[in-house]
Amino acid sequence: MEIFGLLVLLITAGAVAGLTAGLFGNGGGFAVVPALVLLFSILDIESENLIFVAVGTSLACIIFSSARALMSHNKKGAVDFLVLKAWAPWLVIGVIIGVFIASYSQAEELYLIFAWGVLFYGIYFLFPKILDQTAMKQRDMPVGFTRAGLVSFLGGFSALLGIAGGTITVITMSVCKRPIYQAVATASGVGLIIGIVGALGFLILGFNKTDLPVGSLGFINIPAVLIISLVSILTAPIGVEWAHNLEENKLKRLFGLYLLLVSSGMFWKASLSSSII
Repeated sequence: MEIFGLLVLLITAGAVAGLTAGLFGNGGGFAVVPALVLLFSILDIESENLIFVAVGTSLACIIFSSARALMSHNKKGAVDFLVLKAWAPWLVIGVIIGVFIASYSQAEELYLIFAWGVLFYGIYFLFPKILDQTAMKQRDMPVGFTRAGLVSFLGGFSALLGIAGGTITVITMSVCKRPIYQAVATASGVGLIIGIVGALGFLILGFNKTDLPVGSLGFINIPAVLIISLVSILTAPIGVEWAHNLEENKLKRLFGLYLLLVSSGMFWKASLSSSII
């Protein structure tokens, strides 16, 4: 019965990851990381590296969910590949920096980074118009040093959180007067780049660690990747359809409430990690 419950948890995480990858372009990391932290807690696995496994596994799952969402969006002609080409080098640099920072971080610090990051995203999704209104004068996509700084930060921050960077991508493109469906579609490509580079980085980062969950290769848990990715590939096209047809702000607010709950849970895990250390 316990195994059945764990499978349901992974399948649910995969379903939500695929839906949100297609709907918001975020690759599903906001669902995968907390689900894995919960899973490891249920299994009573004692290791200070569990949050690193959750983030690394999430980045690996993002490769599949973002790729599937990207293909579905591309069929509708919504992906701006010129933006992806211009952003790719800075995304790679940012992710490498993020993985480097993670290599010097303690478990408590990574929990807190995730908690604060998710809190920021949750507030944005609950009140999406606030940030949009503060930047209404911006018309053109960032270039030069502005683009290098923004996109590098996007890559690094996303690697630390185990997410695909969809929210910042969508915010940037929306503020620059790009259609929301194009922003979400292009964000899927951003997530694919972050997922590939980030997963490779966390695999290398945890390669010599021994106190990891069964089935882990570096900081990536292979069984979890397989189950979550298989389900997310099936549900990502549904999220794509929602992105092109459903009322955006209502969905954002529901997702925002979910992120606030996730953030609260991660602050709690950080406090537990601190007491253990």
